[in-house]
Amino acid sequence: MENSPGNAHVNSDPTVGKDTTPGNTDAQILQALELVHNPRSSNDLRQDASRYLEEIKSQNEAPYHGYFLASNKSHSAIVQHYGLSLLEYAIRLRWQDCTEEQSMALREWILKLAQSTTTDDPLYLRNKLAQLWVEIAKRTWAIEWMNMDELLVHLWNGSVAQKELVLVVLETLSDNVFGREDTVAGLRGHDLNKACVEIFTPASILSEHFPARETSVNVRYGEEGWLARIADLLGWYNSEGQNKDVLQSCAVRALSTLKSVIGWAILKALASSNCVKQICGCMTASNQAIRLAAVEALYTLYNRPRFGEDDVRDLVCPMYEHETVLLLKRIHEWSTVDSSNIDEDRYLLSKKFSETIYNIGRFLEEKPTLIFAQSDVTSFLDLLLTILRSQSLHVTIPILHLWVKLLNSDTIGNSPPVIELIGPLLEICSQRLLRYEALPEDSSIPSMLFLNEDVDTMPERHAFLGNYARFCNETVESIVQKKPFDALYHIIGQADEVLHHLYDGEPAFQVATYTKSSVPLLRLDAQFSVIEAAFKGYSRWLASSCAQLSSEQQDVMNLNLERWCTRLMDLTFEDPLIKQRVVQLAVEFTAGPLKHNAPFIFKVFEFTLMTRVLDAPHAIIYNDAAKELQHYCIHQLQRLSMRASDYLITIYDKIETKIDELCRTRMIDEQNRNRFSSILFILTHRANEIDTAERQTRLEGFLQPIVRKWQDNNLKLSLESFEGFCNLLGLGSIQEYFKSRAIHRISDWSTHPLDEDGKTLQVQMHDALEDLPLRATKTFLAVSVEKVERGSRSYHTTCVLWSKMLPMILPNLLQLISHAHSFHEPSQWTGLPPEMRGIVGRVLTDRFWQVGISAGSRDDFYAKVGGTKASLEGLASSIRASLRTIRETSYRLLLYMSMLGEQLYLYEELPGPLSKALYADARALSTHQMAMLVETTRPVIENCPSSQREHFIPPLLIALFTQLDQKASGEWDKMEERSRTVSGDETLAEEMRDESILRQLTFTSVMLVVTLLDPNKGNPEDSLSLEVSSGNGSQRSRYHSIREFILGTPEALKPVILFCTHALRMHDNRSCGLITRVLRSLVPEFKDNSSIAVDVREFISTEVFKACITSLNDPYFVDTQGDLAQLIASIISTYSAKTETPRLILTSLPGVDSKSADRAILTLMKAMEKNSRQQRAVVLKLLEGVRGVSVSELGRVSKPEQKRIRSAMQESYMTTEAPAVFTKNPSPDLGGVAAMFGE
Repeated sequence: MENSPGNAHVNSDPTVGKDTTPGNTDAQILQALELVHNPRSSNDLRQDASRYLEEIKSQNEAPYHGYFLASNKSHSAIVQHYGLSLLEYAIRLRWQDCTEEQSMALREWILKLAQSTTTDDPLYLRNKLAQLWVEIAKRTWAIEWMNMDELLVHLWNGSVAQKELVLVVLETLSDNVFGREDTVAGLRGHDLNKACVEIFTPASILSEHFPARETSVNVRYGEEGWLARIADLLGWYNSEGQNKDVLQSCAVRALSTLKSVIGWAILKALASSNCVKQICGCMTASNQAIRLAAVEALYTLYNRPRFGEDDVRDLVCPMYEHETVLLLKRIHEWSTVDSSNIDEDRYLLSKKFSETIYNIGRFLEEKPTLIFAQSDVTSFLDLLLTILRSQSLHVTIPILHLWVKLLNSDTIGNSPPVIELIGPLLEICSQRLLRYEALPEDSSIPSMLFLNEDVDTMPERHAFLGNYARFCNETVESIVQKKPFDALYHIIGQADEVLHHLYDGEPAFQVATYTKSSVPLLRLDAQFSVIEAAFKGYSRWLASSCAQLSSEQQDVMNLNLERWCTRLMDLTFEDPLIKQRVVQLAVEFTAGPLKHNAPFIFKVFEFTLMTRVLDAPHAIIYNDAAKELQHYCIHQLQRLSMRASDYLITIYDKIETKIDELCRTRMIDEQNRNRFSSILFILTHRANEIDTAERQTRLEGFLQPIVRKWQDNNLKLSLESFEGFCNLLGLGSIQEYFKSRAIHRISDWSTHPLDEDGKTLQVQMHDALEDLPLRATKTFLAVSVEKVERGSRSYHTTCVLWSKMLPMILPNLLQLISHAHSFHEPSQWTGLPPEMRGIVGRVLTDRFWQVGISAGSRDDFYAKVGGTKASLEGLASSIRASLRTIRETSYRLLLYMSMLGEQLYLYEELPGPLSKALYADARALSTHQMAMLVETTRPVIENCPSSQREHFIPPLLIALFTQLDQKASGEWDKMEERSRTVSGDETLAEEMRDESILRQLTFTSVMLVVTLLDPNKGNPEDSLSLEVSSGNGSQRSRYHSIREFILGTPEALKPVILFCTHALRMHDNRSCGLITRVLRSLVPEFKDNSSIAVDVREFISTEVFKACITSLNDPYFVDTQGDLAQLIASIISTYSAKTETPRLILTSLPGVDSKSADRAILTLMKAMEKNSRQQRAVVLKLLEGVRGVSVSELGRVSKPEQKRIRSAMQESYMTTEAPAVFTKNPSPDLGGVAAMFGE
């Protein structure tokens, strides 16, 4: 056994010579520290002193000086802290160079400092000392330092300060070994995991549950273990010490240590140590910090997965006992805060307490029989309802989520205690379905005040409120499914009440003051949302066996619903968006309970067709809402036509007459006329009871006028040149107009009114765009393919119909795309002098409103855009709109065509012209436009049948990824250059917008790579029952998936993997993390000795490897270091047996010698099947001198405000798609501890 601290010999360090005089060096250190911290010191002196203090750390005698300075209590805290930093440098950075005697001396100095700890020492010194203890433990404990546990117990038996020091040691050790990505601990994960479990667990539990464990190496001291010791300390505090200030911080530290340990400790050990009882006792303390620490410890415990039956009885059931529930109710009452005066500490406790109750409550759903047997479930459910009534949405969302789970449970959801509470639950959820995001930010509603406190950014707010509304909807659905008739009658009664009092307390409707977020609209929307959720629950009930027993009640209910909806449609509203909401609900009736009522469906169809509001062209916001209503009604008519085509086709003539009359009397424009015609097209296309020949004739009749426009010789001639394209769009004289008005000298285009020539140009552009067949083609092609299953009769009809049209459309369509892209090239603007071509980017850069970045609301933005229509900015906007319409409509047409399968892909001459049109000039597009191009053309690649890939895919991938690489890499270089210059406030918003859009392009591009190289994705036709072919037959591809095709096709793989390599350096953590995982999946694919494998292996071993190391050295990627290290480990472990390249690159790095590189390579090659954490640790340790900033160091740089700290649960509710079942934190990496115990 090692010497105890009392017998340690400080002078055993042989690096400290006998003639060394500490006084001289120490005096110089003291003088240097004085200069650094003295505000009166000159900058030169301070810098010289700082350099001296840094240089001292690398001297052999530095640890001795560190101990001398740290151990002398007469020195100031600053001096003592510097002394500890000298010891830290030796331990962390020079440990591997220390001899056995030097290592022992360092350890003994730390022990002596620990023994001398008192409450008078500043907390940061004690924490630093504990950190140094742990740094030594990670390197030597359970190898050569066997009595650490005994030394900790001796300290534990000392003063309160020493107890607290021990707790910090234990907590830090637990965090490093089980929680954080710690390199040193990761290298010894196997041994440290086992040792930690050994010293924390009572000996009796180990003997009882792990009798076969290895006991030859003993690292523990005493039988009780640290869980029991800490629980005893908390018991002492609860019984005697709550009024003693000296014990407050010690109790907080004990709870914090338990929080760290509870995540991985053996559950039986927690039960036998009485930990839960003592933690609950701490919740009654008057000290706020102790209450919060106790709640966080319970949160961690009940957030763990995999509780066995005995664990539930021992640890969970006590939380449902009557006395415990009363305690929980008191905690909730105490933590409730007033929205007008938010106490941050109490509010933080309130949110964490709510999450803890969620974790406890989830066992009601998972283990209901165990809990019901011996628990006061009724009181616990009452507590859930009480918390749900809280005004803070963030406090209530975990409980709302829990109610969703409980109501969906077959066991607990139908129990009497739950059924008794569904009335109040329905009431609360109905109130909470208000669209809070539409309320002004300065609203005095308490929930909004809390929301402003909790959410910083608009994207997070939208995501959070979306998840909250989803949980409310799901709760209403479940309630209606359980009590369909009672709930529906109650909800319809609520709706009547809202409709009768819609404008109570609000001014009468006026067009001039119209707003899209009026209080009456929000009231109506909330109540209609409840009805729609109720319909889903009613449908679920109808699908159940219970519905068969209540057919008479169903008939009565359906009749009442029809009457109510009819009354609703008879009401008169002036607000376009309220009318739109009424149409939406009426259509939902036809999709829900009344979907088999054909006469009612026609009534809704007719109501939707005839819905309109008065025109008011001068009221911009109102007029925009009126247009939105018209478009929405047409979309709903299309939905109704698809859903009820077999019935509506029987009254086809009547519908056709009404549509003709409507188009004639309302002066409908050509675009909307085509949309109305598409309704008749859908009925003809989808209805089953029509003769095939008659159907085909009718459908071709709809399309012939459009095809004639595509075949027009003037269109073809215009598209043969860029000049002809400009003239076609009314843009032929735009350059001359700009030049004659010298618009490059006008700073603010929005304030410069258009002259008559400019207004004429706007009209010409509008008319020219309307005359193109693009929109009409999109309308009819969309309704031909949407919601049509491949292999169905409708799909066959679509293929036959459009296969004749594609050759007539595609040539001119590709020319339109090509010229629209070329328009963004300044070199094409030959009519402008060189000094004016800089305006091209200004003219063609889209204006759009971005959540969280753009100033003002979305409505304000559109009002501003509408207000500049008659200005130079409005003219530029018209140009952008024309080109945007051509681009995006053409992209959408290609997407729809790709859904026709081989009808498109069989054209062998298509890939070259298609790739050229789409991507040849793509880099001239703006970043936002490029992202749209990638997103909308991705399905064209994905939908390619496997038999057509060899001729179709390579040209597209080569062109696309070449342009993507150049565009994304170039824009990130520009962003990096801009970041080096100081920006004024006026350009900050613009830079934020540009960076956000660039991240969107990067992520969109990376997601394309992820989709293409997904190892689990098969061929698109594999899931289809029938692939319609043109008659030539199709050969099965030798590749199972598009991934296999790309990996086996060098010309396609090269641009993709080159982009992936450059993406590793793009400053977007989300994208970088995804790319590292993609590349890791590729590494094993190139282990063989084929020519392709050899070339790709060398590329990965060189370029990808270098990119990873470069990013690892970039402080920006600190959050992605683990992913980068894992990729580096994969390359080394997989390829080192085949190539020397990774080793040569490693040994060329500063600070990496051949010996350490070979050792790491050998370890990684042996550890290929071991846990990934150890692999990362090996790489991070090897490249420690290369890394820009370590994860652990960066984590200690700054601490966020306490109120902004969010748990994993809170973060999950802030994402766009919060999981239906909350995903708990991953279990700590136990590194095979169970296996070591013979399990």
